[in-house]
Amino acid sequence: MDTRFGAGEGVRRASLPSLRPAERLGHVIGASLVLSGLTHLVVFAVDGGPWEGPVSWRKPVTFGLSFGVTLIAVTWVTSYLRMSRRVRTALLVLFAADCVLEVGGITLQAWRRVPSHLNMETGFDSAVSMALAVGGGILVVLLSAFAVISFRRRPDGPLGMPLALRSGFAVLLVALASGAAMIARGVYLTRTGHQEDAYASAAPLKPLHGVSLHAVLVLPALAWLLSRTSWSERTRWRVLTVAVGLYGVAVLGAGVWGALSY
Repeated sequence: MDTRFGAGEGVRRASLPSLRPAERLGHVIGASLVLSGLTHLVVFAVDGGPWEGPVSWRKPVTFGLSFGVTLIAVTWVTSYLRMSRRVRTALLVLFAADCVLEVGGITLQAWRRVPSHLNMETGFDSAVSMALAVGGGILVVLLSAFAVISFRRRPDGPLGMPLALRSGFAVLLVALASGAAMIARGVYLTRTGHQEDAYASAAPLKPLHGVSLHAVLVLPALAWLLSRTSWSERTRWRVLTVAVGLYGVAVLGAGVWGALSY
């Protein structure tokens, strides 16, 4: 077997009965956030209102689904990273708590019918907005730490999993950078008295942020699925490398579209 493809097919694959407490916590909280997003989709269907804009049911829907799926994905893929169990547990618990903070703050403001981000109208709104901004910074630090670990020590996993993990985390860093850019620009416009422009300023970067956010799930999941086929190693490797390339093209296209939209 060509060792460039990974550490072999016999690595641990977490099943529900063998999940450690931190992993179970991540999956349970992630599923709860997904359920919250789906619940608010029903609320939107009943209550109506605009889908776009700073005050809409779209935000608790999309953030609940996105954060829930991302938490589940990160909990799973980090099981292939070579790191201390204690360190991984601490990072996962903190990441899960931060996901709850982000979705909870956004959902709270949606029910109050006020913007969640860049909202400095009252002291309470400012506190929520700042908490979300700080939470976003913590997310950047935690996910960057996982990304660094994936590159410093070759991940375990089936055929192509190291490539999938490293590519997924690399693309995830693009999502973090675009998210930070949206927040920074929005805060600057808010502080300079251009509140409406601040709410609209994130639109060009949203496609790039959304596309790049879930590479850390899509690419490792593809590597795992390919390991379950009877295809040859060469065929599986080619399929995975093409998928990585196509995902890169999609991210580049979203970035170019965003740049042209400014």
